[in-house]
Amino acid sequence: MNARILDGEIIASRLDDVSVYDGVRTRRIFAFLIDYLIVALLLIPFAILVFFLGLLTFGLGWSLFAVLGPAVALVYVWSTLGGPNQATSGMRMMGIRLDRLDGRPVDGLLAVVHSVLFWAGNVVLTPLILLVSLFADRKRTLHDLLLGTVVTRSDR
Repeated sequence: MNARILDGEIIASRLDDVSVYDGVRTRRIFAFLIDYLIVALLLIPFAILVFFLGLLTFGLGWSLFAVLGPAVALVYVWSTLGGPNQATSGMRMMGIRLDRLDGRPVDGLLAVVHSVLFWAGNVVLTPLILLVSLFADRKRTLHDLLLGTVVTRSDR
């Protein structure tokens, strides 16, 4: 329960306000596209670094290209979604954030698990990930339900 008890009164959480879920699904999609672009741009300098590392190691360093994309994306998610704003750069631009239903802050590990479940779910159950949000309370996706999280508007 997100409500707090203060001097014998139950104080409702901001997660109980339905207005914090207005337009969240659309904002999530646009935030994802923005974050995808940011990760792609972050890959450029790291790819150049791996290229020169490969030259120095006579091609052995080029094997890092296989894990470069996921590694950059996970570090990005760990540092942004797991940070104090509880939102990636794309999410901040779209005015949304990730919250835990138990009221605790999102840490880096939960942020990475959230991202990995999103991608694993897309590989296996592509349409189900977003279809769940049409029927679930608070417009939660499948990985939100599994982790006890919810995406809300940060401006409300």
